[in-house]
Amino acid sequence: MVLKKPEILAPAGDFTCLQAAIDAGADAVYFGLGMFNMRARSGVNFKVEDLPEIKRRCQQKLCAASACHRSIGASDHPSMCEVKRYLALNAIMFEGEMEEVERIIVAAKPYVDAFIVSDWGVISLCQKHGVKFHVSTQMSTSNSAAVKFLAAQGAERVVLARECTLAEVSAIGEKVSGRDGQKAEVELEAFVHGAQCVAESGRCFMSHDVFGKSACRGECKQPCRRKFIVKAVDLYEDENGNPVHESDTAFEVEPHTVLSARDLCSLGFVDKLMAAGIASFKIEGRARNANYVKTVVAAYRWAVDAVADGTYTPALVAELTERVKTVFHREFSEGLYFGRPGVDQFTDSEDSLATTVKRHVGIVIDYFLKAGYAQVKVQDHALAVGDEIQIHGPTTGVIEMTAGEMRRDEERVTVCEKGDWVTLKTPRCRVGDKVFFVEKV
Repeated sequence: MVLKKPEILAPAGDFTCLQAAIDAGADAVYFGLGMFNMRARSGVNFKVEDLPEIKRRCQQKLCAASACHRSIGASDHPSMCEVKRYLALNAIMFEGEMEEVERIIVAAKPYVDAFIVSDWGVISLCQKHGVKFHVSTQMSTSNSAAVKFLAAQGAERVVLARECTLAEVSAIGEKVSGRDGQKAEVELEAFVHGAQCVAESGRCFMSHDVFGKSACRGECKQPCRRKFIVKAVDLYEDENGNPVHESDTAFEVEPHTVLSARDLCSLGFVDKLMAAGIASFKIEGRARNANYVKTVVAAYRWAVDAVADGTYTPALVAELTERVKTVFHREFSEGLYFGRPGVDQFTDSEDSLATTVKRHVGIVIDYFLKAGYAQVKVQDHALAVGDEIQIHGPTTGVIEMTAGEMRRDEERVTVCEKGDWVTLKTPRCRVGDKVFFVEKV
């Protein structure tokens, strides 16, 4: 059986991440506009006035010309293929907010392909304005009856609950996704990579209770990732069975990250997910940096293409897994795809287990287009010939390269220290782009 390639859906928290996703071979991106989405905190959202530029970039994707795409061995796509754009409006909405939500829908309608929603009031607005909508995983859709009901309300796609096992995903797909050449009633989307929440479909009240920041409004402060101390009060009983309050003795829980879920990594069973009839592979990470987006999207692009052309092997899975380990991640798991409750779903580590870290070098202060040289002002970490570096920028995306010959005027230099400047040959980048030294750890 020939498996249909699913859409690779990438997160975009800013223009640098957007460009990185496009360059890495994403078929679609999802993003937010400030409020009313599950990443509402500042720094990982766009503004309404950014929508024309987002659409322009996504319509000008040169798939076969992507250097990143070629470098990871993915099969060629047509020379031009538009990247789809999905706007997240998937927070719960309260009385008095719907007018603003409607204004966003009207303003965004010409620039996006669909809205990601989880509130019935927002669904009613999508129906009113004739816009396509996808039902968010926040709605916890976990059976074919619910999927069919949502399709009857006009949903073009349903993002299944993360609690669904692979067998359940496949069974739902058999009933609604139109296999064997039949027209699909509705598309199915599922998460394949990234952070997981300890609560069902992310509906957790810990952050709201502790910090006054609601996870259901995209403001979660992630108290689940922190160290836990258990205070034991009624420790002992006397001979009559009465509790003795000896002290507020504190016990540190080991491992102390008892509520911190491992990250999902599906690279080892991409073929099974494709066989289950999933139309879109969603990558979590709108709060992650552009290097994370580029690395993870490129890995899943390669894996999906490899399944399609018969080159998906355990060796390839191992190689791609090592690649995604170079960027931010906790311990990996297979999520709940192979059983509920999952085995080994919690991590013992608070911090990222990335095998590389980025050290800020400085910024690009000039670019000589004809010669192809960038002038870099070194502000922090020294820059040396042979260093593995990255250049990040809103238009540039992410450039990965080895620093070659460096010059200061006519003098060749091997090391440029903090406070000085140097020129070196680079792909096209822009003034203001950030330069990083990539260090293995």
